[in-house]
Amino acid sequence: MSELVRLYSRGGDDGETSLGDGDRVPKYALRVAAYGTVDETNAIIGMARLHTADDTDIDAMLRRIQNDLFDLRADLSVPDRFLPDPPPAPDPAPTTPPVPPLRVHDRQVERLEREIDRMTVDLKPPESFVLPGGKPVAAWLHFARTVARRAERLMVELAANEPLNPTALRYINRLSDHLFAVSRLLNDKGSADIQWVPGQTR
Repeated sequence: MSELVRLYSRGGDDGETSLGDGDRVPKYALRVAAYGTVDETNAIIGMARLHTADDTDIDAMLRRIQNDLFDLRADLSVPDRFLPDPPPAPDPAPTTPPVPPLRVHDRQVERLEREIDRMTVDLKPPESFVLPGGKPVAAWLHFARTVARRAERLMVELAANEPLNPTALRYINRLSDHLFAVSRLLNDKGSADIQWVPGQTR
């Protein structure tokens, strides 16, 4: 568990920030944008949870997702390093083994899938695309869903340029589907959804 001694470090005053492995990169770097957008998604889910205190199952589910998103941030903050040459011979003196980076695990993706499947059983099939809205909690979850999609786009772009944990990509993809399902469930199982009527406002 990391311990925060103070809120500011002055380390970012020059427009750079440190990744989880200590490398310094510009704050506009794609990797920083990706995990920053994951953080944004997490904050919006926190707003949604202001409306779920009376639904302990849904609130616990969203709380687990918030913790997962910190795992995902940690995953993204430490790049995979592929050594082109064999590592040097180990030092004969006893050393403390390095701590492996935290990576999103298949089990976290599988849990999202199980929850999506369970929620979908109770949902009224939509007759058209669903517009963000309905109850306040559903609107917040739609907001979180769209930001999760933006995080996914950034992660896909990052993966095209650098090695990235494929399970992290699977997680963020499932998450937006999960948030859509929760939003519909909390919109009276879909009956309070606002549906798109093509051409209605022409």
